[in-house]
Amino acid sequence: MKENAASRVVFILLLFLSVSLLNGQSPPEKPKLVKCRSPGKETFTCWWEPGADGGLPTNYTLTYHKEGETLIHECPDYKTGGPNSCYFSKKHTSIWKMYVITVNAINQMGISSSDPLYVDVTYIVEPEPPANLTLELKHPEDRKPYLWIKWSPPTMTDVKSGWFIIQYEIRLKPEKATDWETHFTPKQTQLKIFNLYPGQKYLVQIRCKPDHGYWSEWSPESSIQIPNDFPVKDTSMWIFVAILSAVICLIMVWAVALKGYSMVTCILPPVPGPKIKGFDVHLLEAAP
Repeated sequence: MKENAASRVVFILLLFLSVSLLNGQSPPEKPKLVKCRSPGKETFTCWWEPGADGGLPTNYTLTYHKEGETLIHECPDYKTGGPNSCYFSKKHTSIWKMYVITVNAINQMGISSSDPLYVDVTYIVEPEPPANLTLELKHPEDRKPYLWIKWSPPTMTDVKSGWFIIQYEIRLKPEKATDWETHFTPKQTQLKIFNLYPGQKYLVQIRCKPDHGYWSEWSPESSIQIPNDFPVKDTSMWIFVAILSAVICLIMVWAVALKGYSMVTCILPPVPGPKIKGFDVHLLEAAP
């Protein structure tokens, strides 16, 4: 009786599987872990891409364990990071620990698991874009006018504690131009730009990167109108170059002249006056 019942169960399962396959239903495809990022080493989020669901409702779970440990945990928060994500709050985030993370896709036909992703929170920092980007034209009395760009460090990254050394990249261009002019500055939160085209509207963006981690997204564009009387070039620099070049030319001419005089003296030395032994020149001058 028991053998007959077991055979019936297997037959029913095989029949159900055959019908499902004929209807185009199958186990889900293997999902793919895309990336994990942390805004400041205190929390982090991981995202994945689902595969085909096999024509059936499919549930996804993220599981992880820390290297050297055997206890497996499930994702603590599936909502904060958005669809297909897992958010790790401060309570669940440890630095200098390797996380081994896997995503599992499950439907009525079976289960598929992603390849494991190894994550050290120390090396996945991707900060938010710098904040409070401001643009201002300055007109000092004794110096050339310039564009003053200022910003604040990303709000969720603790720069003051010394955990991070932040590098900034600023890019700007006239509104209708295609190529960006880029500038890099470590640590500083301001930049002066002198050479700009008058009468143009300039667009400016900024992003940042920690010493260990990834570039942030670009900040939203800020813009400023450059007046028509804005100087195009720093003429004082060219005046200095011209004066220096003139001085160098004079020195070279003087050196060549001295060298030429020395060469003439060497080739054509002065002819000495006649000197005859026993002859007195003064007697010749006194003769009538």
